[in-house]
Amino acid sequence: MTLKELQAKLRRVAEVQMAQDPAHDIPHLDRVWANAHRIALDENKDDPNRANLRVLVAGAYLHDLVNLPKDHPQRERASVLSAEKSESILGNLGYSADEIDAAKHVIEAHSFSAGIPPRSLEAEILRDADRLDALGAVGIARTFMVAGTIDRPFCDPNDPFAANRALDEKTWSIDHWHMKLLKLPGDMVTAKGEKIARKRARLMLAYLKQLAKEMDTELPDHWADLLK
Repeated sequence: MTLKELQAKLRRVAEVQMAQDPAHDIPHLDRVWANAHRIALDENKDDPNRANLRVLVAGAYLHDLVNLPKDHPQRERASVLSAEKSESILGNLGYSADEIDAAKHVIEAHSFSAGIPPRSLEAEILRDADRLDALGAVGIARTFMVAGTIDRPFCDPNDPFAANRALDEKTWSIDHWHMKLLKLPGDMVTAKGEKIARKRARLMLAYLKQLAKEMDTELPDHWADLLK
């Protein structure tokens, strides 16, 4: 089975079995795979077999099989549950026992909330690839799709950029950018992932500066400092 054929089969499985929401849908999986493939090609430029693309494509399309809302009390277990659910699927697609174990770890370790350190190159790549989809133009859109899904307000109307208050991402959507998203470039593991992440984060910072102008205020320096 070619990689393209395998991708198509995994994509169909996700379409049927994954509980989708506007920010975690099939296009999200397609983008994660595109990101992972791009990073893997960079990692494999000196050794074509350094990163296992079969393991990566499995992780890309099955990492959100169990998709719990951001405010769900068991959110941090979603990646582990997804990994468990992937085992029989991968067996039916002809994956070896070693490949299944590798793919399960990739799926478990991709999650920010799970806090599981990546122990393989494939896990590092998929983690970076998934986090890239939280940045840039797509990341901006996904922030507010998630906010709408869980009924979280856009920002504090009295102090939108936390100039004189404590940041609170559980209450205000924009605060999530400061507390997590704009810090992601410094948390990337692969060189290619970091390069792409910094470019996308700069776009988000430019958006925030324009947003501040439209709100007739200024963006505090502590936001720009995150990207230094």
